[in-house]
Amino acid sequence: MTELSLAEQIAARLRRDILRGKLPPDTAIKERDNAAELGVSRTPMREAIRILSQEGLVLLRPARSPIVARHTVKEVHDQVVVLLTLEKLSAHLACVAASDSELDGLTQLNGRIGEAYDHVDALDLFEMDMAFHRMIAEISHNEALAETHRAYLARLWRARFLSAKMRRNRERVVTHHSAITTALRSRDPEAVDVALDMHLGNLAEDISAAIAAENEATR
Repeated sequence: MTELSLAEQIAARLRRDILRGKLPPDTAIKERDNAAELGVSRTPMREAIRILSQEGLVLLRPARSPIVARHTVKEVHDQVVVLLTLEKLSAHLACVAASDSELDGLTQLNGRIGEAYDHVDALDLFEMDMAFHRMIAEISHNEALAETHRAYLARLWRARFLSAKMRRNRERVVTHHSAITTALRSRDPEAVDVALDMHLGNLAEDISAAIAAENEATR
């Protein structure tokens, strides 16, 4: 196992602790203590923290322990505006560039989400939901766009999870995803826009409300 792969595993564990609220905003992440708890050296722990800082989940501080980031409503709202633009551009390009087999894969992923919806942990379900959106960006076959989409999705990971927990709704996830895949299969950008507006039209307001509620509760 390489140091990087170990760092990614540690980052995944810390990310889930942040998403679940086990590590709330402003909590210090002590490199030495966390490394000892996990039985790893400080090198992969330091790399894991760097990964999370790039995602905006952790803030690095000179000569002090990094802390779990606390985001303002304005920061999150601005990032959502960019993400929604990237979602639509990804889908428009996928209408042209995606192969039928790639669209089959997207449909199959949504089917797995539907099968798991009533049985899996909220965080596991959320990660499957985000995988659906990442896949659309990937099948746009524009690596610059997919990379930018991944970066903004990562920055909004916690905010979107909080929003998803507040508004857990099978129709909003599974049925809306089905409408998106149908529009993509029709290679119809206008239908894609309608489906995405239905699915994500209230995202900025929902996320802003979730972050405001968390900030109020944890200050």
